[in-house]
Amino acid sequence: MAAVPAVPAVPAAPVISVISAISATGLTKSYADKAVLKGVDLEIPAGSVFALLGPNGAGKTTTVQILSTLIPADGGTARVAGHDVERSAAGVRKAIGVTGQFSAVDNLLTAEENLLLMADLNHLRRREGRRRAEELMRRFDLTEASRQAVATFSGGMRRKLDLAMTLVGDPEVIFLDEPTTGLDPRSRRTMWEIIRSLVADQGVTIFLTTQYLEEADQLADRIAVLDGGRIVAEGTAEELKRIVPGGWIRLRFADTARLATAAALFEHAKADTEALRLDIPGDNSVLTVKAVLDALDNASVPAESLVVETADLDDVFLQLTGEGAR
Repeated sequence: MAAVPAVPAVPAAPVISVISAISATGLTKSYADKAVLKGVDLEIPAGSVFALLGPNGAGKTTTVQILSTLIPADGGTARVAGHDVERSAAGVRKAIGVTGQFSAVDNLLTAEENLLLMADLNHLRRREGRRRAEELMRRFDLTEASRQAVATFSGGMRRKLDLAMTLVGDPEVIFLDEPTTGLDPRSRRTMWEIIRSLVADQGVTIFLTTQYLEEADQLADRIAVLDGGRIVAEGTAEELKRIVPGGWIRLRFADTARLATAAALFEHAKADTEALRLDIPGDNSVLTVKAVLDALDNASVPAESLVVETADLDDVFLQLTGEGAR
């Protein structure tokens, strides 16, 4: 009998693991008798944008302060860039950059001097510090204003310089605590482009807190909603939007008479007489829209316009936080 050739061993499939840039388990923090954080868990992959949403006083800034080693937690554990925030605080600080709600630049110095000062604080050699400052000024479109006192800068320019200073130390993880507060829409969108490029080009991890829900929707790979010291929901923007059922079919009419006639056709519709608008709750399917149009047609009530709107992060935020949650 002929020998059966040995079957070569099939190599095991490689195990693909997602490296966490930030992980936290059971974080708690209280001030006097007020519990600010009541057991916060986080798991944020490296090279992603994570947004933490929540109303004022929810604990967003406290979370950032704990993870960036500015204050200790009362309980729980956390690791940032592989370092324990309590036992290896120096390692965490070396790996991160922090841009707070308020600009940390020195108004009496020029943009260039601010960046060179930050290079000195990061113990860069003089030549390397100057090279890094020039590179960041080009990247943030600050070269022409590099010799001007920061006191003359617009809000958008100051925030760009603030973020540029954060990048002098080439951090792995950047905490942006409400980075676009007070900026006009154009400056805010410029900042968004900068944040996207940091992740796409350098693989930086961004931890973003914001009250601008559109900002989280535009930037974040994952979003968590913090309320009352707890994470009440987490997921992608689309996953969170599915928490709120249905949406609205919004119709506008030429006059109040037609609006009133149309409103009588739909049991749960909401009429706005000033805007001449009728909001009809629905699942936004083609069949539902067709049914609405057929009902209007049968009643001989033409609409001036029709807009179908799905739930957005504003709806999610209002439902999950504050009085909406209760």
